[in-house]
Amino acid sequence: MNLLKFSIFTGALFFFAAAAAQDLIYTPFFSNSAVGGYDPVAYFTDGRPVKGNDRFKLKYKGANWYFASAEHRRMFQMNPGKYTPQYGGYCAWAVAHHDTAKGDPLQWTIHEGKLYLNYDKKTRSDWSADKDHWIRAGDRYWPRIIQ
Repeated sequence: MNLLKFSIFTGALFFFAAAAAQDLIYTPFFSNSAVGGYDPVAYFTDGRPVKGNDRFKLKYKGANWYFASAEHRRMFQMNPGKYTPQYGGYCAWAVAHHDTAKGDPLQWTIHEGKLYLNYDKKTRSDWSADKDHWIRAGDRYWPRIIQ
């Protein structure tokens, strides 16, 4: 097999393997960082996105989670369900529409004690206009949508 055919063949295998299923936790294509490397606990404690630090990294559900401090990492370890973004960090609006899209850690909302991410500012605005409705819709589809 010549180099061109081999490249096309391996590229096709990679594409189909990636398209077959999505991970339970959203991570960018060439990264394994949950929440884009932001500290999920900080949304609750600081009320804002805070970049995590490699020194306080933790592996959870197949992804790397980063924290701003050892205390935040400990809080997450004690109760990950409290701090993990809903729908694995995928865009809450997309999931409510039976689809997936990246969740932007800068487009976030805490609603009834849960963290939600959205694709961009406009999507967050649309989703926020009727959060309860979109959350009920998202809950119907999640996690079957990624299988």
